[in-house]
Amino acid sequence: MKKKYAMAYIVDRCVDCKACMVACKAEWEVPEDKFRTHIDTGVSPDYTDTMRMHFLPHQCNHCDDAPCVTVCPTKASYKREDGIVSVNRKICVGCKYCIVSCPYDARFFNHELGVAEKCTFCLPRIAEGLAPACVTTCPGNVRVFGDINDPNSEISALLRDAATNHYKVWKLRQDLGTRPNIYYIQK
Repeated sequence: MKKKYAMAYIVDRCVDCKACMVACKAEWEVPEDKFRTHIDTGVSPDYTDTMRMHFLPHQCNHCDDAPCVTVCPTKASYKREDGIVSVNRKICVGCKYCIVSCPYDARFFNHELGVAEKCTFCLPRIAEGLAPACVTTCPGNVRVFGDINDPNSEISALLRDAATNHYKVWKLRQDLGTRPNIYYIQK
């Protein structure tokens, strides 16, 4: 069976430390005012009507039906066999269609390079058998990455555990039909 990479966030563990964002910037030399991963912050009442902070990590969702791929005129944005949506910098013409079409606001334009950029799940690290930088840096173990087609992978075990224990599991904007590969788990 082919590998298919995905990521899960155990959102209850996130404390908005931003270590994931710093690690990503350091790994990829992301321009100062841009990010490949983000933490959204919000406040809402919890079940006791007291106010509670919520932190929601997000990044490219590596969608199975990625709008950024279908709108790319040069095919610089493409879906790999392992499920990762990537950008070939050599043929990206900087038209920004992919940036506008992404419903997750996960892409940005790198003015220094003249290309669109996004999370790649740290492809060079994966090739070396390492986890993405954001995963290894997270002190709360919020992020779980792996091959979702491998029943013995940590992410597969986590999703099975979530189903068994009836944890809330969701994906962002499933209504769009993009079939994202980022899972959110709330215990």
